[in-house]
Amino acid sequence: MLSSIVPSHEPPASARGRARQPSLATTASPYVVEDCLGLLQVLSDGTVLRFPPPPFPAGDGCDDGRVEWRDAVYDAGNNLGVRMYRPRRRVAADNKGAAGHKMKTKLPVLVYFPGGGFCFGSYSYPKNHALCLRMAAELPAVVCSFDHRLAPEHRLPAAFEDAAAALLWLPGQVLRSPWLAGRADPRRVFVSGTSSGACVAHQMAVRFGTAGLHPLKVAGYILLMPYFLSEEPTPSELSAPATALLSRERSDRYVRLAMPAGWDKDHPLVNPFGPYSPSLAAADFGRVLVVAAERDLVRDKNLEYAERMKALGKDVRLALFPGQEHAFCAIKPLSAAADEVIRLIKRFI
Repeated sequence: MLSSIVPSHEPPASARGRARQPSLATTASPYVVEDCLGLLQVLSDGTVLRFPPPPFPAGDGCDDGRVEWRDAVYDAGNNLGVRMYRPRRRVAADNKGAAGHKMKTKLPVLVYFPGGGFCFGSYSYPKNHALCLRMAAELPAVVCSFDHRLAPEHRLPAAFEDAAAALLWLPGQVLRSPWLAGRADPRRVFVSGTSSGACVAHQMAVRFGTAGLHPLKVAGYILLMPYFLSEEPTPSELSAPATALLSRERSDRYVRLAMPAGWDKDHPLVNPFGPYSPSLAAADFGRVLVVAAERDLVRDKNLEYAERMKALGKDVRLALFPGQEHAFCAIKPLSAAADEVIRLIKRFI
């Protein structure tokens, strides 16, 4: 997929009226100036190249028939979609029965925003798809995984605007869609995300709280290793190895590509307790689950977030996974650590 982000520029006054001489910039072939894990490349002429993610390793598929899913469009103008998952009725009944609870025909709704530094990522990525299949089957829940516009073609706050539009689209589907109505419980909606998707989920909590999607009821928010940043580096950022999935170099690249012009890591959208961030004291978040990873660049910001939210009187639960790296449950959705995250979410909801 190709697009261009090069703005037009007036030549300097000293150069106007002179004959133009060929330059390296106009004669050389474009070259890569930014590369995001081979999924996104920005060339020297401003062209943006996007590539599909690698397929799941052979034998790691988990679409075993327990869950049915379909795609829909929630924003036709921006060609933005959602993938909706629902466990087959027998699976849902078996899970409820195994838990020893009274059978319920309606299931909680889990909204999920995938990660990718605001620059890449989609519900269609094989590993994101696998994680959502697991959550739908094992929680069990109706899962709605939303895409949003991506940087650098669409810098922030585009992703957050799209997420808000997605949540405003949701009530009509839960209440009236033949595919979801009758299966989804409108009083048990949980908004979640991984990495940058968890930043999105936090901002949706700020905007909508628990009552802002009436007649739906948001029962809680689930933040999986939220990509919170600050201009002042933390010990976990300073100690992050260069080989980490989220290294300082990669994190800085996402910031360069995604932040609004003139902004740094203290933008309120990524630093909820920064110098320009509004107070969260009055926000009604309901219950919040924060999952952090020990070997993660943003570990300290995640721990700080949970601590400061608790100090504000919020109902926040923190789980720190020892030995794990950033976004581990999305990167390895069939791992033992991902098993524990799903069990943790199940207890939370």
